[in-house]
Amino acid sequence: MAIKYNEQDKLFTLLTQNTSYQIKIGPYNTLLHLYYGKKVDHNLDYLIQTMDRSHCGNPNEAEKDRTFSMDTQLQEYSTFGMGDFRISCLDVINKDGSCAADLRYKSYKIMDGKYQLEKLPSVYETERITMQTLIITCIDIVTNLEVELYYGVVEEYDVITRAAKISNLGKDKIELLKAFSTCLEFPNSHFDLIHFYGKHSLEREFDRTPVGHAKLSVESMRGLSSHQHNPFVILADRSATETNGECYGFSFLYSGNFQAQVEVDQIGQTRFAMGIHPAFFRYEVKPGEIFTTPEVAMSYSSEGLQKLSHNFHKLIRNNLCRGKYKDTRRPILINNWEATYFNFNTEKLVLIAKEAAELGIEMLVMDDGWFGKRDDDFSSLGDWVVNTNKLGTTIKELADRVNAVGCKLGMWFEPEMVNEDSDLYRKHPDWCLHIPNRPMTRCRYQIVLDLTREEVRAYIYNSIAAILNSANVEYIKWDFNRSIAEVWSGMKDENHQGQVFHDYILGLYEILERLNNDYPQVLIEGCSSGGGRFDAGMLYYEPQIWCSDNTDAFDRLKIQYGTSFGYPISAVGSHVSAVPNHQTGRTTPFHTRGVVAMAGTFGYELDVNKLLTNEKEEIREQVELYKRNYELINSGDYYRLTSPYENTDFTSWQTVSTDKTQSLLSVVYHQSHGNSNFYKVLLRGLDENALYQINGEDKKYSGAALMYAGFVLPNPWGDYQAYQYEIKLSK
Repeated sequence: MAIKYNEQDKLFTLLTQNTSYQIKIGPYNTLLHLYYGKKVDHNLDYLIQTMDRSHCGNPNEAEKDRTFSMDTQLQEYSTFGMGDFRISCLDVINKDGSCAADLRYKSYKIMDGKYQLEKLPSVYETERITMQTLIITCIDIVTNLEVELYYGVVEEYDVITRAAKISNLGKDKIELLKAFSTCLEFPNSHFDLIHFYGKHSLEREFDRTPVGHAKLSVESMRGLSSHQHNPFVILADRSATETNGECYGFSFLYSGNFQAQVEVDQIGQTRFAMGIHPAFFRYEVKPGEIFTTPEVAMSYSSEGLQKLSHNFHKLIRNNLCRGKYKDTRRPILINNWEATYFNFNTEKLVLIAKEAAELGIEMLVMDDGWFGKRDDDFSSLGDWVVNTNKLGTTIKELADRVNAVGCKLGMWFEPEMVNEDSDLYRKHPDWCLHIPNRPMTRCRYQIVLDLTREEVRAYIYNSIAAILNSANVEYIKWDFNRSIAEVWSGMKDENHQGQVFHDYILGLYEILERLNNDYPQVLIEGCSSGGGRFDAGMLYYEPQIWCSDNTDAFDRLKIQYGTSFGYPISAVGSHVSAVPNHQTGRTTPFHTRGVVAMAGTFGYELDVNKLLTNEKEEIREQVELYKRNYELINSGDYYRLTSPYENTDFTSWQTVSTDKTQSLLSVVYHQSHGNSNFYKVLLRGLDENALYQINGEDKKYSGAALMYAGFVLPNPWGDYQAYQYEIKLSK
């Protein structure tokens, strides 16, 4: 059993293949956290320690016993207002204006299968990967506020999921000021916080910060998970590396405002908590109502960051992503944006599609500019009707012609936005998020639609459905090109504006769920000016996300390196683009651009009709190699062999099939230098007792030799040179 309860000791134990998580019903029905780490199937309640500490209050029931305090105990779900002054998970306002919640254990339930969350993304079980659920119910007996703590145990991946349902069983409304999803405590303070910061066109940069006696916070208040901070973080032992040491990962399955906080308390204990950002969050829960927090997936590794990443990669690929393209090979696509920008028509697109199909590319994506009067980014968002004067055809005629030359057709949408210069805005200005009597804040000269409104959600769905019903469109690029400011909805009174941010995300998920159900054959790729909404919540609805608007192969080394810690290659949208690169002006070899783009869902972002003959031949070779290794790249184990932050000479990575019979090694040099050093790289994940051949050559290498002695790399001639090696078990 993955979940056990010891009635005598009042002890819950959650077990995965390699980890244990233990909870104790403590004194006065408090819910205490005992342990999370390497597998230990033993009663660990001896770890609880007490002491009379000044200024650390005691529960009323303790009477004269001053040794037990909620301010010093490790807890499962901390609350504010009852004597614990550290990071809280739950802050409330009661009818009398008090700000306190005192949760005590009430009951529990263990069941086979994985709980699911209404209207929110959630990890799910399959026939092969089964799960168990623990629900621990706690209650504040004064207000009858009930909190159900949900734990999902995914044994095979060493993953435990957390969520909470907050129910008002009382007679008066309660307002939530903070409702986090998870809390995790440690009796020590030897951690670094690894997080992934950035900006537009340089997302998910790696940062490692020591945790100390002050709160560290990673967060977004932009209405989306953001380019600036990602809702995936790691607590790592100070000595942890890629292949050694303890580390804990936390992935928030949510696409809106979030906060991850960690602090070391006065006696050297560490508390971590994660959930919806409390800024401008004020959620009313009326008698009989329930508020559900989003899910956090967490995992522990005693074998370093590499193993932790593998746990999350498998979880996301197999038990979070859904639909046809979860397992089906996704088409290699070409997007016309950097080829034409707004200047295109059907004839241009068909010419690109025809040449692309001859090179083995399988889908043409028509990007921004096909609708309304859209010749720049100042107008027509919201008017999702084809501009036949510009295009020269209907969407059906375009799709038929693109299909006829051997390509599928995909289309770009930005459904959550509207321009003031649009028919939609002129007809429904009240459909926007906008504070009355204040000037509007524009970004990319566009305004955010109010997805809390049912009529707006219906309009967005119907607009997209009309296009999908009219033609053979097999892909949607769903974009979102600004942060959300002026958060005010005309659908809510002054007492409920604090619900808008969260209700907006629920509205977004509702639309995407409906599209997935009604058009299961359509592949949806997420985008938010590239990687601004790259999170596990979106991957529940969209199995891949455009990793960054920056397609420069050298910059992508860092972007894709950081992304790989929490997300699999199969989720990473990555393309070969033209040079000089449109974001950096840098020129890199065509081959190098292909090698880097293959660490993702492979495609192109250029005009193939403008390429040289040798470049077209390279496309044929790249496409053939990618198709040949698709399963390996997208389903194999991914290894970060070198870091672009630490190794100034080259970046290398490797994917290995689960049966260890084949591997793909990729190496990109940064710059070349005179009289250069000799270089080698140590491979990982192979069978040390097996013999392998590289790129079909006769020479054989043992797995042990390649992993422990290393593989010798060539010396580069010229900057940004790349090499790729297909490694296969010798026959």
